[in-house]
Amino acid sequence: MENLHYILNYILHLDTYLISFVKEHGTWTYLVAFLVIFCETGLIVTPFLPGDSLIFALGSIAAHTENPLNILVLLTILIIASILGNHLNYSIGRFIGPKIFSIKSNRFINKKHLKHAHEFYEKHGGKTIIMARFIPIIRTFAPFIAGVSLMSSNLFKIYNIGSAILWIGSLLSLGYFLGSLPFIKNNFSIVIYGIIIVSILPPLATFIYHNILKPEKI
Repeated sequence: MENLHYILNYILHLDTYLISFVKEHGTWTYLVAFLVIFCETGLIVTPFLPGDSLIFALGSIAAHTENPLNILVLLTILIIASILGNHLNYSIGRFIGPKIFSIKSNRFINKKHLKHAHEFYEKHGGKTIIMARFIPIIRTFAPFIAGVSLMSSNLFKIYNIGSAILWIGSLLSLGYFLGSLPFIKNNFSIVIYGIIIVSILPPLATFIYHNILKPEKI
């Protein structure tokens, strides 16, 4: 049981353990990174996996010549993982979406998250697929909601590919070009925690607005 807890903690905080993980496992990091991004974007039961911070961290580590990670290989693998993940999520939404909305929330599926993602999708339409890439939790549920809403398959593919390139490309490049800076190298964990905090600000602000401030509808 203790070993299982250790493994889960390692996976959930892979972004902060990444330097030691790369040193110990080398190119196996590619596979692990692929699986994490694929699951975070492809399964509505795993929105808690690291996304933004992991991508930035991978880019930062790739900037260090002593590490075995290649930025172009990372870019290709992570874009493919995010495209396939979103496509799987979309397909699941088209197939079993209505049934999911009819059941009660449980430990694996939070219907509040589904509702918020659905409202986000209704407001922004297809652009949600692009915007949601940069918002934790919403990112995981948006393609599922697109499937439930029967968004055109061809249109979804365009948004899916474009958003994957934009999301992975921007964060990976940011990490790569900033990763060599002394401040980033000397304060890597602090920077990662900062990215995590910044990435959760949008959903946190939305939660406070709707559940604490409770503005009156005009």
